[in-house]
Amino acid sequence: MSQETSSDRIGEFLVRIGALTAEQRDEVLAKQADSPDRLFGEIAIELGYIDDDAVDQYLEQKRQ
Repeated sequence: MSQETSSDRIGEFLVRIGALTAEQRDEVLAKQADSPDRLFGEIAIELGYIDDDAVDQYLEQKRQ
């Protein structure tokens, strides 16, 4: 899945709906830069910032 525009980015979406703070998003992005093969949602869940429901919300919004 392409993440070229901010409207497509899961981090921006999660901040917008209040599931993540901007600082948490930035931390996840920093970790993702070290491991680019890992998904944003996977790292955010591992850190305990979000749960599967937040990822599901994002995916549902993408389908609309």
